[in-house]
Amino acid sequence: MRKRCSVSDTGWVPRSRHQIDVDALRTKELAAGRPKGHQLREILEDLAGGLGPGGLMPSERVLAEYFAVSRTTVRQEIERMVADGLLFRRHGHGTLVAEPKPAHLDLLTSFSQDMRARGMVPGSVPLAVSVEPASSRLATRLQVAPASPVLHLVRLRTADRVPMAVEHTDVSVHRFPGIQALDWADRSLFATLEERWSVRPATSDAHIASVLPDAEQARALAVEPSQPCLLIDGVTRDTTGAVLESSRSLFRGDRYEVLARVGRN
Repeated sequence: MRKRCSVSDTGWVPRSRHQIDVDALRTKELAAGRPKGHQLREILEDLAGGLGPGGLMPSERVLAEYFAVSRTTVRQEIERMVADGLLFRRHGHGTLVAEPKPAHLDLLTSFSQDMRARGMVPGSVPLAVSVEPASSRLATRLQVAPASPVLHLVRLRTADRVPMAVEHTDVSVHRFPGIQALDWADRSLFATLEERWSVRPATSDAHIASVLPDAEQARALAVEPSQPCLLIDGVTRDTTGAVLESSRSLFRGDRYEVLARVGRN
């Protein structure tokens, strides 16, 4: 039998840190004929949405007793939400609601534009800036001659000073002369290419995969080596089809997601 909050002569008894606020529930009961796990996930998402970032979720025991399901079922759904970045665990406190992930709308919009559109302050910290001869593979990607000078730029991208991604970018120095002399602290590559060379990104071919960061990447992103990250490896072209950049970026999987919009002519 479920344990509901009790009522006294003076009103509702104050709930403990891990009890359920029934007023925050859109669905009060699990319906018959539907998988309990799926319904519980919907309820947990409602609870998290009502609590907001940093809010304390009810304990597994309270949820199991209230909805008359096993603690294993509750634990599985909570673990899935933790893996999806909706919740996080803090030792000694419990399970809390995570900050929403900024969604990168498309690969043709700069990181800086995306973050500003969400009311966040973008940042760019150069980790390495060098001019190197293009390898055969990189020359093919950039559509330049082998050994041509290429600006190799490694930056830590931040949002509200929180590390979000480590970006490796390669750009042809021959196509964009003087680009190697620019200061890349808090500078947008796409905005710079448009302002100085009047070119804009038009198409992007990218591969996206879930990977684990190495020790150096984990330190830069302020995550554990066990935290899955999004690896986006691609080439961006302008309106004429000429290559603008070759990039390989590692984004925090707990703070970032990619939203793909697909249309058919």
